Parts: sequence; structure tokens; C-alpha cells
Amino acid sequence: MKREPKSADAKTEPSPDEIASDKAAALSLIGVSRETEMRLDRYVDLLKQWQTKTNLVAPSTLPQLWTRHIADSLQLLALAPTAKVWIDLGSGGGFPGVVLACALAEIPGAMVHLVERNAKKAAFLREAVRVTGAPSVVHLAEIRDIVDRFASSVDCVTARALAPLHQLISFAEPLVRKGAKALFLKGQDVEAELTEATKYWKIQPKLHSSCTGGQGWIVELDQIERR
Repeated sequence: MKREPKSADAKTEPSPDEIASDKAAALSLIGVSRETEMRLDRYVDLLKQWQTKTNLVAPSTLPQLWTRHIADSLQLLALAPTAKVWIDLGSGGGFPGVVLACALAEIPGAMVHLVERNAKKAAFLREAVRVTGAPSVVHLAEIRDIVDRFASSVDCVTARALAPLHQLISFAEPLVRKGAKALFLKGQDVEAELTEATKYWKIQPKLHSSCTGGQGWIVELDQIERR
């Protein structure tokens, strides 16, 4: 009997051993409590279920879900260790916002605001918050509408795979002006993005290389001023 060739999606479906190995590698980079690990497990299981009908992450990254996405998100906590109130812009599949909320669940007063304009992704985020019990609120809205009228005090504003840096800075500026720290996860083109951003903004960025390897970077901003 002639066998049908596997689909592209089948090739990206990781085996249980691959998942376990990737998870172990991620948690060796950034350790979490047993309670946080359990919340993250529930989140990952939910994401895989929804991934079949809603594109939440690139299918090619599923075998490295824990290292490429979970650990990549968790590393932000070390750059803002006292931050309790976070706002994640364009949360999409929940990176870094839901992951951060899972890790902050044991901290009194912690809250992560997830801003997402896509209704399907916002629905996923609400379900992720429900199943994990993470301290988080989902805002189905345009980013600009939220940041311009956000009344609560914010310690940290984040974004990942959302927009060019100069646009992220524009989104975050009202929050940073009120005292928030901005942490943006960027890729290998970070230097070019910084060069472009300085045409419009006076900034003194701190660059941190990603602990997950590759060519990822975190751009940290404490002050933003328009040129």
C-alpha cells in the first residue's frame, strides 16, 4: 500500500520526548516554582489545542515552544524584579503576558493587563487566564485607545513580535512618562531598529542579549522623549 506523504503540519508536531527535553532545557535556563510550572503546563496544553484552529505561534516553533516562547518571556522578570503591574501590548498568543502572569500569580497585588485587538486571540487569552488562574485582565481594544486612557499605575510595559521599535516606543511613551519601564523583545535587526527609532525619539536604551540563545535581544527603556 502506498503511503501518503506527511503534511507540513505533521512535520512540525513534536514528540513527547522532544517536548519533555525542550521543557527541561527551558526550566534549566529560568527556574520556576512547582505551582508556576503547573500553570504553564495548563497554558501550553491549551495553546496546542487552539493552535489547530487559530494561528497563535509559528508552527515551526512548536518543537521549541518552551525555550523559544516560555523561557524567552520569563527572562523579563529578572529585569524588573519588583514590578507587579504589567501591561503587555499586542499579547497575541500570550507571550510574554500570560507567561508573566503565571509566574506572578503568587505575588500579592500582581496584575498583567493583556491588550489584543484580534477578537479570536482575545478569546484565547481569556480562556488561558481562566484555566491557569493567572492574575490578568484581557482588553479587547486598539493599543492606542488603551495606553492613552489607562488610569492604573503601571510598573512595566512589554511587547513581543508586534511592531518596529519606533512604533513600540510611540505606543509605550504615555506609560513610560508616568514611570513605567519598557521591555521589548526584539530579534537580530535590533541595531537597525534602534537607529531608526532615534530619528524620532530621545532614548538611552539598555540592550540585553536573550538568555535563550540565538540572536534575540531585550531593549530596556526607562525614559522616552520625542524629538
